[in-house]
Amino acid sequence: MLMLEIVFVMFLLGMLLGFVGAGGSGFIISLLTVAFGYPIHVALGTALAAMFFSSLSGSISHYREGNAVLKTGLIVGFTGAAGAWVSSGWSTYIPEGRLGMLTSIMLFTSGLALWLRLVLVSRRPQAAGTESPVLNSGLRYWLYALLIGAVTGMLSGLFGIGSTPFIQLGLMLLLNMPMRFAAGTTMLVIIPIALAGGAGYMRIGYLDLQLLLLVVIGTMSGSYVGAKFTKRVPAFWLKVSMVITPMIGAAILWL
Repeated sequence: MLMLEIVFVMFLLGMLLGFVGAGGSGFIISLLTVAFGYPIHVALGTALAAMFFSSLSGSISHYREGNAVLKTGLIVGFTGAAGAWVSSGWSTYIPEGRLGMLTSIMLFTSGLALWLRLVLVSRRPQAAGTESPVLNSGLRYWLYALLIGAVTGMLSGLFGIGSTPFIQLGLMLLLNMPMRFAAGTTMLVIIPIALAGGAGYMRIGYLDLQLLLLVVIGTMSGSYVGAKFTKRVPAFWLKVSMVITPMIGAAILWL
């Protein structure tokens, strides 16, 4: 019965994550620890590994829908993977109670940062010719892409979260990527980050394979369905969902 409950809850969560372009590791951690009683370190390792599969499913759907920028996704993603591998072992030095609190703070902060960015975007002049072009080449592009990957990858490895809002924020703020493409590209970025981070947690023994299978079944199927709505739902609701998703996860974990 517990196994079915986990799969069903993760399917519903996967639909939300696929819609907003999130890997959702932080939200998964919140549900596993609060709703199902798993230790925080096991939840971190399992959730980060599961995020690889849900992001893989969602990124395929986003790419087919034309929402993902492949070049940027690969550059940021593989840089982030290196950062996640390095920092994944650091969580063992953080006490369980403090780690849960820090993860909750990170989730809330990420949602707040994304909200501030969206507010700034909405206040920009919208007249024709006032929009800056998307940054996709040159030295500045490479420096920004590598910076986004390194910072978000290390956050992912340390706190077991996908750093989705930070990735989206970096893509929109530094590379001037439109919101829809930021959502789809972020899911592509998370694939190598989650793979490297999950491998790092498995190396130190914080990975429940049976739990991983249940989480993957639910989130992967739900994520593929949810990604179909990104381009079809009004931009206002996409903005709202992108902001409140990590905040809800933070609130659950804080409890």
